Amino acid sequence: MARALSAAAAVLPCSLLFLLIPLRASSQNSSTEFIFNGFNTSNLDLSGASVIKPSGVLKLTNISTFDIGHAFYGVPIRMLNPNASSFSSYFVFAINPRVSGQGGFGLAFVVAPKTRFPGAEAEHYLGLFNSTTDKDPSNHMLVIEFDTVNGYEGYLDREGNHVGININGMQSKANEPAAYYVNNTDQKEDMKLESGEAIQAWVEYNATSKLISVTISPISILKPLKPLVTTVEDLDKIFLEDMYVGFSAATGETRSFHYVLGWSFGLNGSAPALNLSQLPLPPTDSESSNSYRPTVVAIIAVLCALTVCLLGALVFYTFIRKRFVQEGLEDWELDCPHRFRYKELHTATKGFKESEKIGVGGFGSVYRGVLPTNNSEVAVKKITRKNSEEGMREFVAEIESLGRLRHKNLVNLQGWCKHKNELLLIYDYIPNGSLYSLIFDRQFDGFVLSWDQRFHVLKGIAAGLLYLHEEWEQVVIHRDVKSSNVLIDAEMNARLGDFGLARLYDHGQMSHTTRVVGTIGYIAPELARTGKASASSDVFAFGILLLEVTTGRHPIGPGPFMLVDWVIECHEQGQLFDVVDQRLNSVYTAEEMRLVLLLGLLCSHPQPDSRPTMRQVVRYLNRDDPFPLASLGSVGSRRDNNINSRFLELLLSDAAITSSNALSSIGAISTSSLGSGR
Repeated sequence: MARALSAAAAVLPCSLLFLLIPLRASSQNSSTEFIFNGFNTSNLDLSGASVIKPSGVLKLTNISTFDIGHAFYGVPIRMLNPNASSFSSYFVFAINPRVSGQGGFGLAFVVAPKTRFPGAEAEHYLGLFNSTTDKDPSNHMLVIEFDTVNGYEGYLDREGNHVGININGMQSKANEPAAYYVNNTDQKEDMKLESGEAIQAWVEYNATSKLISVTISPISILKPLKPLVTTVEDLDKIFLEDMYVGFSAATGETRSFHYVLGWSFGLNGSAPALNLSQLPLPPTDSESSNSYRPTVVAIIAVLCALTVCLLGALVFYTFIRKRFVQEGLEDWELDCPHRFRYKELHTATKGFKESEKIGVGGFGSVYRGVLPTNNSEVAVKKITRKNSEEGMREFVAEIESLGRLRHKNLVNLQGWCKHKNELLLIYDYIPNGSLYSLIFDRQFDGFVLSWDQRFHVLKGIAAGLLYLHEEWEQVVIHRDVKSSNVLIDAEMNARLGDFGLARLYDHGQMSHTTRVVGTIGYIAPELARTGKASASSDVFAFGILLLEVTTGRHPIGPGPFMLVDWVIECHEQGQLFDVVDQRLNSVYTAEEMRLVLLLGLLCSHPQPDSRPTMRQVVRYLNRDDPFPLASLGSVGSRRDNNINSRFLELLLSDAAITSSNALSSIGAISTSSLGSGR
């Protein structure tokens, strides 16, 4: 095939190597397509390391480490009109490792609302995202990755050689090892993406079936009838009206050269076929070849290995052993990442001065700190050590798992530190304190949280719980959703924190918790019977929180008062808006207020099966789905109301359940919670 391409390149005029036939349809025409049999710069938007070589090859990366290159078609394409349109893209690419067998990282075909990605990182993020923007729904991006290195989110770089379909980040909705199906059978033929050879790729989306499919094959093979990777995704919810199509590639410590030899694109139809005889050959760059003789390379490799070993031994004995002596570390602690030095935290909190204390909880105190390394503000929580080394290790292992949670509506755990008998957890510092303090404590200085702010906060908490229940790699049950565990950042966004009682389990499995924990007033009735927390019990607590925020009243008041019963009673009497917090002075949207109050009653329904999921809750709050008034059912009956009262009496009289303070949220006051066990 290489000889055929070379011969074609020799006899065809030079202009054909740069053939460009872009077509842009008018608004009346539903077809948009273009084709590049080789490239020039007239219709491409290049950034980073991307260049077009004299041969007509688009080169995305060069010899540098942590390199990034982008190349997009310079004209936006109307992808949403009004729904996402079908499209097809066909391109030929090649990945040539800097050193044979040691290349990295990958190349991606991208559909995005922009052509620049400030702050994007190289390596696994392929120049498109970073740890903050990864998985953010506001990205509105489809990414088809042809990656040669595994290890995303696992901090382990190893050979990957896979094709993946990603939405808004680098976590694949579907992926497969690089291969193609032979002769419309189920027999696969493996392919190596970083072989340096030309590889064909087809990316297609069917707007009717919502099916995204990706197919690859060697350049000498016709398009296989069966795609390699498929997934169903409604791009109506992902795409904006106008989108850009193009490529992005990146390197890391290991490097590869990433090339695109030809490219075509078609909207509402198949992409035009490339003329393979006109495509330029994959370059064999001189910098990618090894100019040293094998013996010289071997000697250099041995010397480098010896040097690294000696330096490693020196670092171990001068630093690690010193820390063993000073901080009393056990061997297993060296395996846990995100570990801060105690001296750094001591400096950040001014020696844990009382003036820096911002909260007190059942397990210890919380301090504001400023890290000396980057002047960033953090909250440092000091927790009493577990009684045994085994218990301590189990606790640290759980904290490490939760430390990988990343969402804009969660308080992020940055790391931890152990010093003598204390475990210190380091979180993002949230300046405005807790939702509880803004609603109840600040009333004495005349501050009132407006309805728009409250409604925005409630939607943020719902989004955070949806991430915990359905969108992370495991199911996370918070088990202590309440206003004092919701923190408000500088932009008045809600951040759910305090995962001291949280439990994790795999999707599709059941929780194994058997102990009643949480805060009185927020605990679902079924916990008294089974002791098993679930996503539904988190929904119950969120329902109580909805009512608490709208009424400005505590879940439980003096005497027999229960917030749910009071709201139900007012609703039955046709006086639902009488429960609204009077400090709002009737400044609110009646439709939103009614929605939140009724949703609070539905979420706090005594029967778990009658409660919505958090995905449904988010859709109700965002007005994506109408609120199901019929689902309220018997929530207003006095018989069901009494369930809550009897449940509370049971909790308060049950001698088997002890009362203790749960982990207090960062910046929030301590509150009474049930259950000291984890």
